[in-house]
Amino acid sequence: MEMNGVENTNSGMEGDQDLQFLLQGGDLLKVRSMSWKKTRYFRLQEDCKTMWHESKKTFKTKQTFSLYDISMVRMGRHSEGLRKNTEEQVEGRCFSIMFKNRRKNLDLIASSEEEAKQWVSSLEKIIANLNNLSTQQKTEHWIISCLKKADKDKDDKLSQSEMKNFLRSINIEVEDDYAEMLFQQCDKSKSGYLAGVEIQHFYDLLTHREEINVIYGQYAKTTGFMSPGNLVEFLMKEQREKATVALAHEIIEKYEPDEHVKAKRLLSKDGFLMYMHHPEAMILNLDHKEVCQDMNQPLNHYFISSSHNTYLMEDQLKGPSSTEAYVRALLKGCRCVELDCWDGSDDEPVIYHGYTLTSKILFKDTIKAIKEYAFKTSDYPVILSLENHCSVEQQKVMAHHMSSILGSALVTTPLGDDMPTNFPSPEELKGKFLIKGKRLNKLEATFASEAAAADDDDVTEEDESNDEDEQREEEQRKKKKKLKLAKELSDMVIYCKSVHFNGFEDAVKNLSFYEMSSFKEGKAVKLAEDSANAYIRHNVDKLSRIYPAGSRTNSSNYNPVPLWNAGCQIVALNFQTTCPDMDVNQGRFLVNGKSGYILKPAYMRDVDTEFDPITLTRGDWLKHKTLHVMVISAQQLPKLNKKKSSIVDPLVKVEVYGVPEDVAVKETNPIENNGFKPSWNENFQFDVYVPNLALVRFVVEDHDSTSDNEFVGQYTLPFNSLKMGYRHVPLLNKNGDRLPSAGLFVHVMVVDVN
Repeated sequence: MEMNGVENTNSGMEGDQDLQFLLQGGDLLKVRSMSWKKTRYFRLQEDCKTMWHESKKTFKTKQTFSLYDISMVRMGRHSEGLRKNTEEQVEGRCFSIMFKNRRKNLDLIASSEEEAKQWVSSLEKIIANLNNLSTQQKTEHWIISCLKKADKDKDDKLSQSEMKNFLRSINIEVEDDYAEMLFQQCDKSKSGYLAGVEIQHFYDLLTHREEINVIYGQYAKTTGFMSPGNLVEFLMKEQREKATVALAHEIIEKYEPDEHVKAKRLLSKDGFLMYMHHPEAMILNLDHKEVCQDMNQPLNHYFISSSHNTYLMEDQLKGPSSTEAYVRALLKGCRCVELDCWDGSDDEPVIYHGYTLTSKILFKDTIKAIKEYAFKTSDYPVILSLENHCSVEQQKVMAHHMSSILGSALVTTPLGDDMPTNFPSPEELKGKFLIKGKRLNKLEATFASEAAAADDDDVTEEDESNDEDEQREEEQRKKKKKLKLAKELSDMVIYCKSVHFNGFEDAVKNLSFYEMSSFKEGKAVKLAEDSANAYIRHNVDKLSRIYPAGSRTNSSNYNPVPLWNAGCQIVALNFQTTCPDMDVNQGRFLVNGKSGYILKPAYMRDVDTEFDPITLTRGDWLKHKTLHVMVISAQQLPKLNKKKSSIVDPLVKVEVYGVPEDVAVKETNPIENNGFKPSWNENFQFDVYVPNLALVRFVVEDHDSTSDNEFVGQYTLPFNSLKMGYRHVPLLNKNGDRLPSAGLFVHVMVVDVN
């Protein structure tokens, strides 16, 4: 295994023109502000996955970033930086690189439109190719690129000190005498360094997975290889999958790397490891990844992925507002975004967090960004939740922008010819936008014989008050100013009319299905605890939106699960904040094609339901199961501290979220100084009573005896989407993006309890 063979990271792309273009690179103008625009030379490094750039004049430290960190490349002046800091005539030469992590966009101008197009298409092609690499290929490249970095004098040989650097860089602490032993074991030629086949041997020692070998050995009964029959037996007995000999042949054809073994229709240990790492063998049921639920039920019968203060990138007092924040939320599958609208200069409404130092963005720019990105991740409808503080004049401007930018995608009349009695379905609303806001009259009025005029041209403004004190809230309500509402804006509100909540009885008596209330987190949690069944029945024919308390100025979140348990559909979280609550939200909406809509269980869609998540009376929802999880091992956990001596002491927590009775956490012991291949082999057991409301979260932490453990990675998925048997669990970082090589290896068994 020659180390200079690394160029095949983009395997199958040697000689590709786009790859050659990037490897050669070129000058681009980097834009930071009106005055800061500097030429920088950009090119792709030899590993084919790191971009490098340097300043022409000074000997500044060279800067690099990984292609894995790019979330997208956008052609044109779409980023705020480019819109603010460049003139319209350079539109065709501009492009920006957006990153998955918190890193600022890279705004660039090429010397011609052709060149800009070439950069964008080449980058998109290489990134797509990287994302298609199998985990096994990534693992190999991960090791090879670390080996390459360790080979300081670039002689394609590793000395002992280079090998120690290498081990440290792959996150494994090795005692000197053990390092020596491993080195001697591989240095067959006794030359004092490793080259060629010795590096291969060294690599084999590192990728050795005892736990996989044991499983393989139990089933490889034919001359040390797995036959199609052995594979079928493994799949049925261990993995609890329906398997046929035809499927076994497909797997061998797809995953066996050794052509001689493949020709004999057998599966080697390497082929088995490759298969076990592939998405179809991982913990998430692949059938659930696509849209697999009935999308023809009324809209309020779904949980809807929802964002609060969507315009914020950071906190609620001084953080920047940005159209990028909408792009990020929509790309994560969010289907309900919030727009806080205020009067701006030049008769152009703006969006920001009122009365704070957060920056402002134009309403029309926001609507343009929403239109561009609304349906990239999901085709299903997007709700625009307006918090309107504008004068009548600027409300008319808002209505104009929405109808001219969104056009026919904006729902401005009910779908049928008659007064609707229920919500349309997500399927019927594909590609559509719904406005949530105040309305001057009831929808019924527009169907009356001589379309009754609005009773009044003002409504009470429901301010999402930032104040927890009930008494002051009461006073505020008495003084509440009347908000004048523009008819143009009012008429756009069809299925989501905002009204004040006056209790469940009042709602049954006086509210139409399309009249919905927003609940502050504290009030909603209390209702979900004290009158869960009434809340569930309320949500059988109406929508409820929950939003975080105003006291959360740092944009922290609350646990959405108890509110989903009460049937609330629009449980709005701060998407800009990384936390376990967002992980759980991402886990809930991971399935059903990341459509942002998850169908509620049947017992939450029945107006006479007896279901109560707190008291858990008997009923269809009780499907008591025991979940057995064995945490076996982990692979290639990232180092948290880049300090050379810092190695993780990993432990794994398995958490169950769901109805109160199902909530539980179990954790393994920490393993000292091993992030490369720690193994635990610890067994946990959980009772799960309401499986279709439950989620399972795997968390890896770095154990610290003196302070809080540090987060390493996590993965959350719905309980009903767990696959059984031996499974790899991918790990996501705190932003919800995949850690390229890291993973857990577990054994899962779900047993029905009668």
